[in-house]
Amino acid sequence: MAAHRWDGALTSLWTDLDGPDDATDVAWSGPDGLLPSPYPVGDLAMGAVGAAARAACELAAARGVDAGTPTVDGRRVAASFRGDQLMRVDGAASPSFAPLSGFWATRDGWVRTHANYPHHRARLLDALGLPGADTGPDQLAATLRERTAEDVETTVTDAGGIATAVRSEDAWDAHPQGRAVAAAPLIRRSTRDGGPGGPAPIADATAVRPARGLRVLDLTRVLAGPVATRTLALLGADVLRIDPPGTAEIESQHLDTGPGKRSATLDLRTPAGRSTLDDLLAGAHVLVTAYRPGSLGAFGLDPDELAVHRPDLVVATLDAWGDDGPFAARRGFDSIVQAASGIALRTVRDDGRPGALPAQALDHATGYLTAASVLLGLADRFRLGTGTTARLALARTAHRLRAMPAVDTAVDDDPTTALEPALTEIACAAGRLRLPRPAFRLARGPDTWERPPTRWGSDVPAWGPRSG
Repeated sequence: MAAHRWDGALTSLWTDLDGPDDATDVAWSGPDGLLPSPYPVGDLAMGAVGAAARAACELAAARGVDAGTPTVDGRRVAASFRGDQLMRVDGAASPSFAPLSGFWATRDGWVRTHANYPHHRARLLDALGLPGADTGPDQLAATLRERTAEDVETTVTDAGGIATAVRSEDAWDAHPQGRAVAAAPLIRRSTRDGGPGGPAPIADATAVRPARGLRVLDLTRVLAGPVATRTLALLGADVLRIDPPGTAEIESQHLDTGPGKRSATLDLRTPAGRSTLDDLLAGAHVLVTAYRPGSLGAFGLDPDELAVHRPDLVVATLDAWGDDGPFAARRGFDSIVQAASGIALRTVRDDGRPGALPAQALDHATGYLTAASVLLGLADRFRLGTGTTARLALARTAHRLRAMPAVDTAVDDDPTTALEPALTEIACAAGRLRLPRPAFRLARGPDTWERPPTRWGSDVPAWGPRSG
């Protein structure tokens, strides 16, 4: 029975989160099998969303509010995980991957590249000695067929681009990075005495928005981090996303993960940018980052330093590979981690090419687990006066998925059709947006976000007079 499996997935993840034993139950609803795969993607998805819902109830209780029993619906969860596939702007879909992103045959196997962002495309082509503007898929394919997979991985990575050799599960498990991932916990969580400092909430919690009055400084990009902060915004937090100017997010990703949030840019390399960041950090209750380990240290955002200077702060960091092993400083994305860790060769297509999970499930699951970590950290802050740091990684989520019991999740119906009831439409600055409804609901809501997504970088980098 699906509910029994989902209970098991939630229990396991809740243990990794160090959640309290007497936490509220979660009510499951909806069908199974909407994320079909050789891996138990649906169970991971339901468990991760269930953990975020349960953690929201913990925060509500810590703030003196009864949020009731949360409901996690299989249709909504699957739609949320497939958001990039289902979203429409004025009826039009957006491509998930750029022409030079994907699997490519090499002399001895396969590689996967990621060139969705212009700067990553430029680095990929520069590393391979290809002309930038004129190179298409055929030229890239011809070049890669002449090289070995590991040579491509090393050459492109050393140039700051993103590519990985496609490995089997056994090869990944024997690789130094695979061993480092296997030796690490799913979530590294540490607590400390938060002291008397830190900003007070600027509004009271409600049963619908238990994070109301709390400020979240969002330094994340792509999917996993923005999914986490979108969840916090759903629950009433004032979420302000900050990006460097000139590095615009892919619009479809921003619209999918932007509801409820504001978006601004800051150049942290300038004195004015650093000063504004310091002001924002001083007013924040939560910091969420999604950059490579060590890359934000120059801006005073190293988690260990923050634990000293802002012990009250709830901090969550997430990255691709984890903070141990030879890949720790590498860039990476969900698709790249799938290819490196053996998932692509377990999901091979009928034509023999490597495959993928039915959604960017590592991103989404890690995002919901990050949200759960933050919510539990906030609950501890209210109950115990502690600060918290949680560290998560896509590769560790992939390791957990691979270790979960396999299930038969085949369905007869087209999942896209089955997910229609889980979609909604809202108006935003970009047009009429069709997107998934929230993946979970507390007893009294919420059913949607308090504001639609704004244009990327269009807001002022400042906290408002109130949150929620």
